[in-house]
Amino acid sequence: MNTTIFYNAKIILPEKILEKHYVLVVNSLIKEISPLPIPQNLLPYSTIVDCKGFYLSPGFIDTHCHGGGNSDFMDGTKDDIVIACRLHLRHGSTGICPTTLTCPDQDLFLFLDCYEQAKNEKKMMPHLFGVHLEGPYLSPLQTGAQASDFLKLPEKSHYRKILERGNGNIAKWSIAPELPGAMDLGNELAQRGILALIGHSNATLDIVESAINHGYSQLTHFYSSMSTITREKGYRKPGIVEAGYLFDQLSMEIIADGIHLPLSLLKLILKCKCSDKICLITDSMRGAGLPDGPSLLGSKKHGTPVIIKDGVAHMPTMDSFAGSVATMDRMVRIMTEDVGIPLYDAVKMASLNPAVFLKISDMYGSIAPGKAADLLIFNEKIQITSAYVSGIKQF
Repeated sequence: MNTTIFYNAKIILPEKILEKHYVLVVNSLIKEISPLPIPQNLLPYSTIVDCKGFYLSPGFIDTHCHGGGNSDFMDGTKDDIVIACRLHLRHGSTGICPTTLTCPDQDLFLFLDCYEQAKNEKKMMPHLFGVHLEGPYLSPLQTGAQASDFLKLPEKSHYRKILERGNGNIAKWSIAPELPGAMDLGNELAQRGILALIGHSNATLDIVESAINHGYSQLTHFYSSMSTITREKGYRKPGIVEAGYLFDQLSMEIIADGIHLPLSLLKLILKCKCSDKICLITDSMRGAGLPDGPSLLGSKKHGTPVIIKDGVAHMPTMDSFAGSVATMDRMVRIMTEDVGIPLYDAVKMASLNPAVFLKISDMYGSIAPGKAADLLIFNEKIQITSAYVSGIKQF
């Protein structure tokens, strides 16, 4: 039996920060959170971790991530998945949902095969909590940086082939619900326990309302590549952005890098939306963790040249964003230092909320007895000094 005790820490719980307590981990699970001092009978058999007054936090869970460390999940090798995951683990992500881009079917199937291989890699790796498919059923009017050449309509014969090749590894699927066949796909995903998200969509509010009744429950990177209010012969017609505020049952991803969403919009979202419905994501591409300069959005085979500058990836013309290069620690830092919310709220949006969205919160997402010991130690500036995955120190 392996026993580890974390003490001298500010322990981040979902609703508060707890001091003068220790966390006992037995093997891979949190056993208890108890007041100091540590019982003498535990000391001879335990590894004692002095957190030096830093924060002890649940590990972050990034449910929408495309790559990092100069590797993209679509590059077509197991090693590229591992490289990107290890980069994000360094920045606090103890759980990741590798995310795809629109691509030819053979590239998607290759990625799914590589994901199966990457699941077997345990050294310096976060948990892989399933694949997030972003496309190919997206609106041609809201492609963003996605490649429009590979867009498709959601035909049953096609998406069932993808589901079969997914081998139970698909956790999330971002879809434009206004496309013919998208409602049937939402129903099928709900039956299979797969999350259906509204993303890269030009849907009107009434279509979103219908989609909710067909299994759609979340909005992909809120504000990015989605419809908002328009006017038709003088009449205002709300879109997905307005639906996100109106329908309480919809949760949302937000890229809280302060660039994709300026601080004013981040504050507006928090003013209008219950924080329990907000999930921080990086939506990062291969440029995460790299210095400014040229990079590539998407795979080496089909990627688009981009330029990383000032904390975001731009299209070469510099007239639009091409993607995020953020990491989860940066998201939490911006939400606390710049937006001004309590640290425990920001951490909850980066850990417990994603776990709830993925329906794995019984084991992940917070520091509580019986849950996996996915733990971070970080300082006041939210710089990660140590990470533990299922009780095993990774760095």
